[in-house]
Amino acid sequence: MKLYYTPGACSLAPHIVLEELGVSHTLEKVDLKSKRTENNEDYLSVNDKGYVPTLRLDDGNVLTEGAVISQYLAELHPDQQLFPNSGLARYQLQSLMVYISTEIHKTIIPLMQSGQDAKSRAASEALMNKRLGWVSEKLGNREFIFGEHFSIADAYLFTTLNWMSMVKIDLNQWANLVQYQQRIGSRPAVQRALKAEGLI
Repeated sequence: MKLYYTPGACSLAPHIVLEELGVSHTLEKVDLKSKRTENNEDYLSVNDKGYVPTLRLDDGNVLTEGAVISQYLAELHPDQQLFPNSGLARYQLQSLMVYISTEIHKTIIPLMQSGQDAKSRAASEALMNKRLGWVSEKLGNREFIFGEHFSIADAYLFTTLNWMSMVKIDLNQWANLVQYQQRIGSRPAVQRALKAEGLI
C-alpha cells in the first residue's frame, strides 16, 4: 500500500492507523500547491480532488477521504479493535468520526486562511471553542475518546488537535485535552508516524 500525504495534514490520521496496525506501506509526499509528488508524479492523476490523503492499494485501486481510509484499514485487522466489528458501537464511532470531520476539521479551515476580518475570526474561534468544549466533556477523564481501546477516532482527533496552536486556539482551557494530546502523542506508532513525516 502507498499513502500519499502532506506532513502534519489530515493524512497523518490514516498514517497513524497504518503504524498502529503494523501494515506494510510506503509513503509519497505531496506538494499541495504544485499538485506534484516528491517523485514528480502528477497528483491530480492519482486523486482528482487534489488533496490528501490517498491510499493506493496493492491492486492499483485508490481510496480517498481520511475517515474512510482509516475505517478500511481497521477493518482489515479487526483483531486489533481500532474499529468495532458490529453493533451500535460501530455507528457511534462513525458518528464521532463525522463530528471530528465536519465540526472540528472543517471549522478550523477559516482560521487557517489569511485575510479573515476580526469579526469573522472571533465567530470562528467561538465556534471552535464550543466544539472543543463538547469533545472535552465527552472525553472526561477517560484515556481514549471512544471505548476502552485506541481507535481510529483517536488518530483523527489527535491530528486535528495538533493544528490548534497554528491558529492560536489555546488548548490549556481544557486540561484533559492537553493531557490526551500528550498521551496519544507518546504512543510508539504515533511517534513513528510523526518521525516519518519529519514532524519530530
